[in-house]
Parts: sequence; C-alpha cells; structure tokens
Amino acid sequence: MPSRPEILFPLFGQLTQFTGIGPKIAINLSKLNINSPRDLLFTLPHSLLMRNKIETVLDAINNDIIIIEIIVDEHLENQQKNRPYKINVSDAKASFQLVFFHARKNWLWDLFPIGEKVLISGKLEYFDGKAQITHPDYVFKPGNEAQIPTLEPIYSLSAGVTQKTLSKATRQALNLLPMINEWISPSIINKFAWPTWVNALKNAHEPKNINHITFDSPNRLRLAYDEMLAHQLTLAIARENYRKSKGIKNIGNKSLSKKVMEFIPFELTNAQKRVIEEIRNDMSEPFRMNRLLQGDVGSGKTLIAFLCMVTAIEAGGQAVIMAPTEILTKQHEDTLKPLAEKAGIVLESLSGRDKGKERKSKIEAIATGKIQIIVGTHAVFQESIKYNDLRLAIIDEQHRFGVRQRMDLGNKGDAVDILIMTATPIPRSLALTNYGDMELSEVDEKPIGRKPINTVMVSSSRILEVIDRLKVAIETGNQIYWVCPLVEESEFLELTSAEDRANNLSKVLGKNNIGLVHGKMSGEEKDRVMSDFVDNKIKILVATTVIEVGVDVPNATIIVIEHSERFGLSQLHQLRGRVGRGADASTCLMIYEPPLGKTAKKRLEAIRETNDGFKIANVDLKLRGAGDVLGVSQSGLPKFRMADIETQSHLMEMAKDEARLIMTNDPSLNSQQGKALRNLLYIMGADEYIKLLSVG
Repeated sequence: MPSRPEILFPLFGQLTQFTGIGPKIAINLSKLNINSPRDLLFTLPHSLLMRNKIETVLDAINNDIIIIEIIVDEHLENQQKNRPYKINVSDAKASFQLVFFHARKNWLWDLFPIGEKVLISGKLEYFDGKAQITHPDYVFKPGNEAQIPTLEPIYSLSAGVTQKTLSKATRQALNLLPMINEWISPSIINKFAWPTWVNALKNAHEPKNINHITFDSPNRLRLAYDEMLAHQLTLAIARENYRKSKGIKNIGNKSLSKKVMEFIPFELTNAQKRVIEEIRNDMSEPFRMNRLLQGDVGSGKTLIAFLCMVTAIEAGGQAVIMAPTEILTKQHEDTLKPLAEKAGIVLESLSGRDKGKERKSKIEAIATGKIQIIVGTHAVFQESIKYNDLRLAIIDEQHRFGVRQRMDLGNKGDAVDILIMTATPIPRSLALTNYGDMELSEVDEKPIGRKPINTVMVSSSRILEVIDRLKVAIETGNQIYWVCPLVEESEFLELTSAEDRANNLSKVLGKNNIGLVHGKMSGEEKDRVMSDFVDNKIKILVATTVIEVGVDVPNATIIVIEHSERFGLSQLHQLRGRVGRGADASTCLMIYEPPLGKTAKKRLEAIRETNDGFKIANVDLKLRGAGDVLGVSQSGLPKFRMADIETQSHLMEMAKDEARLIMTNDPSLNSQQGKALRNLLYIMGADEYIKLLSVG
C-alpha cells in the first residue's frame, strides 16, 4: 500500500510536541476529536473576539473586552474562605477592581506589585455599580502591547481546554503547514478568487476581521470545497473501482417482460418507464451497475424492481431482492409470485424462518439455478448462500448502507449489478454526499388515480371523537391502522402501549375487529395477523412502527398515529403512506399531546401541508440536520469538519462534477494535479482510496 508522503508527516505528529499541551490536555483535546496538528487546523473558529485599547474604563460599557494600562493601588486579601481576592487599581481617569477566585497570594503579589504600571486585557463588567475585571486574560509589563491580540478567534471547547490553550497550539500547528502544489483546478480558483490552501487556513485561524471567518468568506468556502472534493473523489474512485471490475452485458429479449405486462391492469407512469429504461441501459453495459432508485411512498418502485429482475432472467441469470423485514419479504412474495408464475419464472422467498429440510431444499435450488428470483431478508446475503449465476441484487429500504457495504454486496456473483431502492426521499445535497458513488434515478410521479391523503392534526383531548369516527368507518367497510409510538428504547414499553390501546379499542369496537402487531411477536404471529388484515377479517390493526415500510392494504383508508409528536418527519410520511393505496379517499389523523414544542409543531405542520416526500425531506434536513436525516452512525455519511452540506450544497454539486471529470481524465491520479489530489486525500484521511487507485 502506498504510504503517506514525508512532506505531510508533521501534520500527523503528536500534540504534546506543542508548548502548553501535556498528556492531560491532549486527552481533553481528543474529546473534541483533535488528535493531531491536522485536527487542530481543521477545527475552525466559530466567532471572533475583538479587544479595544482604551485609556479609561469610563470609555467602555458593560461586557466590553478591553486592553488598558493600570496602576496597582491596593491588595484586598480575602479573609473568609471561598471569597474572592480583590486588587484595587486605577487607570488614567478612574478606579476599578480586579477579581480573582482561588488564586495564590504570592503569585498575585508578583504579578501586581503595588505602585507599578501593568498592562492587562479582559472583560469589563459592572457589579453593584462598580467596574471590575475578573481574571484578566492577559497580564504584561507596559510596552508589551503587541503580545495581546486585538482580534482573537473563538473555538468550541470541552472541559479542560481553554481558548488560550487552543489558540496557542493552533498558531504552532500553522507553522507546520507544508508548501504543496494546488489541487483545485485553476478555472475554479480564478472564478471564485480563492486563496491557496495554506493561506485559507492561516486567514481562518488568524483573521484580520469578521469577514475572514464567515461561512461565505473565500477562506471558508475554499476549505469547505477541499473537504467536499476529497469526499467526492473517494466516491468517484469507489465508483470507478466498481465499474472496472468485470461486468456482464445483461440484455433481455423482453419476451418474459411482455408476458408480465399483459397481466398488469394499468399503464406504467412516465417516470416508471424512464427509470426502467435507465436501469436496463446500465444492465446492458459491460461494466457493473451501481444505482440508487429514489421514489416517494406508493410511486411503484417494486414493479420497477421486478421488471428489471425479469430482464436479468431473460439474460440467463438470477436476481435477488433483499427487504428489511420478514413482513415486507412476505408482501413482495405475495405481490410478485403470481406475476412471475404467469411468465414462467420461479420465484421463492428465503428468510431466517426457513428451517430444516425446507431451507436446505431452497438453498440447493438457488445454487443450481432452479430458483430464478429470490426474495428475502438479509439471509439472502449470508455466506452459506451460493448462487448459480447472480446478475442483479436489489436492496430495498437499506439507505443506511455505507459505501464499503455497497462495494461488498457484489461478491455474491462474478459481476453483480447493484440497485438500491429507498422510499425515504433524500435531499439532493445528501444524495450526492452519501451516494455519490452511484448513479441516481428518481420516480417523481405517482400512479394515475392516486388520491392525496387528507392529513389532520388532532389533540389527544379529542381521542373519543376519533374512536366514534372509526365506528362509522368500520360500518361502511373501511379498514384502519392505529399506530402507537415506541415510548422509550424498550420493547416492553412498546408492547404495553400497543396492547393497552388494542384492549381499549376492543371494548368499544368489538374484540373480533381488532388485531395487534408489535416487535415482541414472532414472525409467524405477525404474518398471521397481517394476513387477517389483508383478507379483511379484522378491521383495525393496532401496531407499532413495524408497519412503517411497504405494507400494502388497498382497503385501509384511515391511519391514526398516536403521540405523533414523538415521530420523525420521514417516519410520519412513511406511516401515512400505508393508506391511500386504493381507489378511495384516505385520511391520516395525527393525534398529539399538547402543548406542542416548536420543532414538533413544525414537523406536524409540514406533514399536514404536503404529500410530497421530496419536499418533506428538505424540511427534515432544515429541522434536524444532515446527520440525523440519514442516521450518521449507520449511514456511512461523513462528518465534515469544515464544510456544511446544508448551507453549502452548491459546493457539493460542483465537487461531484469536478471529481468525475478528474477520474475521466486522470483515473490513476498520476498527472501533476493528480499527485496534488493524492496529497489532499492523505490530508483528509482517505488513504484506503489511494490503495484502490494503486491496484488499477
């Protein structure tokens, strides 16, 4: 594996090399994710402290940060324990006090000899009408004014780390910056008049004015772009690495697809036709497909997936679709098996519930190619499962797969095409951030005849009115979901809340009308209750969020979401998508516990005002931030240190285009700019991607 260039070694040295940082402070800095000089440099200040040189405190107001020359008049030693030590001082025109807590007497006498002039800086405050400075930041002999910074950057801190410590260490780290070649294209540098990387860091940490540290300053934009470019370059390398591996041209003759289409009683939307074409074109290329399919709830992604799997079968291979839950696996099987049989395709499911002879028989049939389409949970990718000739792998609702997991998925066949589907629309800036290694398809149209869902906010004080309304709905033949929240991270509490609601509804609406599904039930129990609901044997399904994704019951026209303020935006949208799947008008009742907090109110209002999942995703991004929208810990989403993908999304788009252009023109990064870009990747800690370059 190539090693980091020697010129970059100083950036990754020990922090304890710096004056003022011992082992204890180094441990405290690690809590801020600062473990090297590079980390210090990448921890940018968030604001600026300005110190004004004045002659007298009479020229300042409360909370001003001042630099002032004083004469020491008198030490007032604290006679009582835990009382402050005070020193009376005077400036050119007025008297005031310096205040110290837990200070050592001898140290203060050395620092402030009576009758001597001293230069100090600190925050001026008024207490009981008297001016005072508590613990001055700087104390010098007169004539040392240059030692006190008039502009001082302010950093986020953790316990045991002071502004002075961080500033001092960062100034020392700035001296280690290497002079290296520019990695950004001259056209971009010139267009935005950006400084060099070294100057951008120096200006950001030693600002001359507030404009040097704002998010839209050339320094900050340049540093944010560097970080985004490095990230997009890693995604582009991963993408090229995937494409470089041998692909198979999966070209179908459409004979089986035509048979399937004869049994579909409706016209595909234009969006479905367009996306199917995009995927089939990718499958027909001699490199491996790596594509993300985004579509709102109910936009017809499952049918798209099935028709693409049929293409893989026409080309002589197998296809697999992995669903996140056994309920969804069963639903895919129930929906797709009749279509597969009409076309003469063998489709079977495989999940953790398959045991003994039945499981062994299925595994053998997969290995020999007798089963052509496999529908299952993560079991379909277990090591024991061998495929005869897997051509297409579809991952449904696994938007938390990181880049590395996506690269590993293809190992189940010689040249597996990968399609990832999600019904949780992701804002474009996040899609580029987390899926920049993939091509992107969007189903931005709903099937004709789909009616918008009427969404209403209802106070919990009106819950009896809601139940009365459900009586009428049942009598007119409608079915209802009633969703209870996960009260805490506890299956027991989840179970109790859903059970209590089911019992209450049974008393009012009749026991035979109520079914219950929750996380503590076995797969078989859940399936039995769900089957009864699908077959209209029960009228109200009380459930926890196990019904969040994909469950399809066209006769269900009402969903009640209890304690809706406890759910996230995308979760509420997903839950609402369980209704509105038939021809009748549908309603979502969001029951909330007043008073609503500000953010919860915005969430519920956003759901009420639009049925568009892409709009909702953008609201979610604004309310929660990028990490929470995707679930940082599981998503593979990078934690940017200098960039902000919510406010600087235009830079991400630019970085993506630039990274793809670079990989087209210089895929091994061997040109002068390419070698500079390798330095960027090393600086950003993306060493593993340079290894991918070196092997191909």
